[in-house]
Amino acid sequence: MKKYFVLLLILVIFTTPLHAQPQQADAQKAVLITGASTGLGRAMAELLASEGHFVYAGARKDKDMAELNAIENIQAVRLDVTDQVQIDAAVKTITDEGRGLYGLINNAGVAVLYALAEAPDSEVEWMMDVNLYGPFRVTKAFAPLIVQSKGRISTTGSISGILSGPMFGPYSMSKHAMEAFTDSLAREMEDAGVHVSIIEPGNYKSDIGKNVLARMKKQGYDENSPYKANYERISGWVTEAEKGQDENGDPRQVAQAALHAMFSENPKRRYLVVPNQDQAGWTIKKAIQELAQLNQDHTYSYSRDELVKMLDEALKENP
Repeated sequence: MKKYFVLLLILVIFTTPLHAQPQQADAQKAVLITGASTGLGRAMAELLASEGHFVYAGARKDKDMAELNAIENIQAVRLDVTDQVQIDAAVKTITDEGRGLYGLINNAGVAVLYALAEAPDSEVEWMMDVNLYGPFRVTKAFAPLIVQSKGRISTTGSISGILSGPMFGPYSMSKHAMEAFTDSLAREMEDAGVHVSIIEPGNYKSDIGKNVLARMKKQGYDENSPYKANYERISGWVTEAEKGQDENGDPRQVAQAALHAMFSENPKRRYLVVPNQDQAGWTIKKAIQELAQLNQDHTYSYSRDELVKMLDEALKENP
């Protein structure tokens, strides 16, 4: 009897259809990257694909989609993050593909630089539609697929989400919002087994600076503006930054952070990725400055020793 049971067990194992076998742990995982046609998004798509992961690369133009489709492990998806119809179509496309979706990187972003008191409503609304409502729309649409796979969600923020300064008000507003978006989403997704992170790049080679200058020149500004010196200063700064970006840093450094956020066993909540010490110093000092301002002279202020103890505890939690 025992002999017949063993034979029956062997027969069942070898006749079970392959599709009924559990999915292998090392099966190729898919990641959607928005704004993947150029700059940081393109670097992310190329790196993840070269590492053997499958990338759905969001793009808007036929030319960009054709270039992306020519790369192994990349499938272009027409995706304008301001267009709910295209977002819904992308969800259907990826769902119908049948491989699931493990990761989402909300990378699409734009910038406008203006004095807050003179910023055209249309420019600020357009930027918020891309930088703020874009990640909200896309994350909401793809959340069921990510939850199903217990995957990862990351957003490309900026050190401008910590720093703020003249002319950067509108852009920093949109990136500060992504800090709150990340923290709230991370807490909400914990129970579903989904890790959420934000990547905070400094100044890297991308088309964003060039596009900023083009829009500023198109819109122009009042020659009698009290902020004229700031307009001229920021225009010169962007121009110089564009010239020196190859020296400042390689966008593949940001792509490495995206790879870690998606597939590391110990992903971080925040990835500060900057091309030089100055940009790291500005960002960390600003965060410390805000802490000091929040703690200044109120009923429940903490002593220096108490603050240092809090810092030590935070460093232990995030070694």
